[in-house]
Amino acid sequence: MNADERSVTWPAGSATGVGSMPGTDPREAMAVIVGELPDFPHLAELPARGPGADIIGRTASLLIDLPVQTTARGWRLAARPGRDLSRAAGMLSADLDAMEEAAEGFDGTFKIQVCGPWTLAASLELSRSMEPALADEGAVADLVGSLAEGLSAHVAAVKRRLPDAAICVQVDEPALPGVLAGAVPTASGLHRLSAVEASVASDNLRIVLDAAAEPALVHCCAQQIPFACITGAGATAVSFDLSLLRRTDEDAFGEAAEAGLGMFAGVVHPLPRVPARQSAAAVIDLWLRIGLPAGRLAEQVVITPACGLAGASPADARTALGQCVAAAKLIPELIEEGFR
Repeated sequence: MNADERSVTWPAGSATGVGSMPGTDPREAMAVIVGELPDFPHLAELPARGPGADIIGRTASLLIDLPVQTTARGWRLAARPGRDLSRAAGMLSADLDAMEEAAEGFDGTFKIQVCGPWTLAASLELSRSMEPALADEGAVADLVGSLAEGLSAHVAAVKRRLPDAAICVQVDEPALPGVLAGAVPTASGLHRLSAVEASVASDNLRIVLDAAAEPALVHCCAQQIPFACITGAGATAVSFDLSLLRRTDEDAFGEAAEAGLGMFAGVVHPLPRVPARQSAAAVIDLWLRIGLPAGRLAEQVVITPACGLAGASPADARTALGQCVAAAKLIPELIEEGFR
């Protein structure tokens, strides 16, 4: 499915969060999100609660017929479901309860987040060795299929709880650049796994994005953002930290934008705090420097924090979300003023 075949449902000039928030209380986090991001809220992730609330364990709880368990190093595929998986599923259920309570009656666009297949494959260990699942093509294929099936069920569950909302799915792929570059270490750390071909990466990512059956974006808060791979996977948008975008990445950024992808620009950092006008100006400067039409900016760009806010204080996280909204509202004003 091409990007232009998927309807973009977020409002023009909007802002949203990346996913993670500080603290351990899902109701408190959702109240902040809905209060600060009334037009485009998202499901809170609270990794401070420990294993099972992290990006890997949380998404692993959605996998179909692929149980996992914790190890001293993280997570691994397991022979059967156990307490670790039950804990992760229980925390996600509590998060959905808090979401339903805070966003009752919401009829705009609501974003949920899951870990992508390549980051899962690079992070989960095989059941009978300490090697990443990425080392085994069969394990990767099983992960992709299981995640696609689990994501489809997860989206359906969210829609039952928020029947009036349009759901947008964010697939987190921080490890994707390393997977493509052959930079994922083996268990010993002495070697690196072979690079995955871009076409293979796109095809498998597409399976998961299509399973969402909703507008889906790929979030990659790492250097060397693989815009072409993400575009080829049929994503509706790409989310990234603008400060990590290099001059050599700008052509690929421009091609993705010209292809119609939404750009979730991470420009707001909790600290040091900068004026919302400065954040808005950074986005406009990039957009116009590349030669993209100014008239499409407010519709195509969503302002976000640079990355998740789990490490921020609750006060700073709340302020950062408010700054995102302020910057998004300033973009059309600055363009109308003839920003240069």
